[in-house]
Amino acid sequence: MLVIVAPGQGAQTPGFLTPWLADPVFAARFEWLSTVADLDLIHYGTEGDADAIRATEVAQPLLVATGLVAALELFPHPADAFTKIGAVAGHSVGELTAAAGARVITAEQAMVLVRERGLAMAKAAAATPTGMTAVLGGDREEVLATLERHGLTAANDNGPGQVVAAGTTEQLAALAADPPAKARLMPLSVAGAFHTHHMAPAVDRLARLARSVSVHDPRTSVISNADGRIVHSGPEVLSRIVGQIANPVRWDLCLETMSDLGVTGILEMPPAGTLTGIAKRALKGVETFALKSPDDLDAARAFCEAHGEASHMDVSPTWRMVVSPTKGTFRRAGDTAGLDVLPAGTPIGSVSSLRDEVPITAAHGGQVVEWLVEDGDPVAPGQPLLRLHPEGVA
Repeated sequence: MLVIVAPGQGAQTPGFLTPWLADPVFAARFEWLSTVADLDLIHYGTEGDADAIRATEVAQPLLVATGLVAALELFPHPADAFTKIGAVAGHSVGELTAAAGARVITAEQAMVLVRERGLAMAKAAAATPTGMTAVLGGDREEVLATLERHGLTAANDNGPGQVVAAGTTEQLAALAADPPAKARLMPLSVAGAFHTHHMAPAVDRLARLARSVSVHDPRTSVISNADGRIVHSGPEVLSRIVGQIANPVRWDLCLETMSDLGVTGILEMPPAGTLTGIAKRALKGVETFALKSPDDLDAARAFCEAHGEASHMDVSPTWRMVVSPTKGTFRRAGDTAGLDVLPAGTPIGSVSSLRDEVPITAAHGGQVVEWLVEDGDPVAPGQPLLRLHPEGVA
């Protein structure tokens, strides 16, 4: 199974876009997305220095635009991608790249949202001096306890041996003076305490905008940063992306879900390297590919062919599937027995695991075509549970 991942802020480096722009098709598409974002992203991606592209309002649109245009280079006929990609995920702002790639939103909608996201987060960051520091190594429980003692948030939990602390500059200074045992601290080149309560004003701004964004259900499994669950509802994908601005990124749980899905290959969109590096440490035996330059495209396509396997999901317009968001045991709601039609939002059951119990609803409702699992069956992330025929569709 192939999983495509999109990096978050901090992956950019000065001049990384230059080789990509040698392709006139890439350059034209990138210029279009720059126009939508109302930013000269070509300048920033080729001539901007480290400080210029570190700015939140620049870095975020730059990353999303690069990932989206590179995806069209990798899959010139986008529909072909869905016969190969088992799931997509993005780290932080990379979730917008993933959502557009899964056809939840358009590229243009993604660029407007990321522009406003970057501006709102930069404004929120300016209110109080804040930052982020990677904590590498150390005992996980001791690391988390140390962060809590200093009033810091584990804003990114990226897997074994890598937690990113976020908070005020004073709190980070206290961490530097009193770090966890056997851990190395690395201050990050970001402009604020992202994915913490400091970003609440940015959530409010994006939530207002998101109300006017039309969405579609994803064409492939989308793995959410919030908890690693598979999300199969377009409105929920967008809602989670908005809320994630002020909540921790649980990339460790995303990696768990990839493992549960049976991933064999992970390809990272440019500017690549960060997420494949994490995957190499966390998912032993899973092949990775960092798409760093256009010279890598032929090898990347071969990688996709080698690992490609279509998602469980089929989004035929004549019926819909309700899928499991996580691994566990399916428990069917007793009051659905014998029902031929389920109103939108009807609870159909839950999936229980050692970690929690996740309620499942028929988000769109419709006529029951067939149940695909029985009460008590073990289920995997993204596994179809119920097939529905949308009401009013001939």
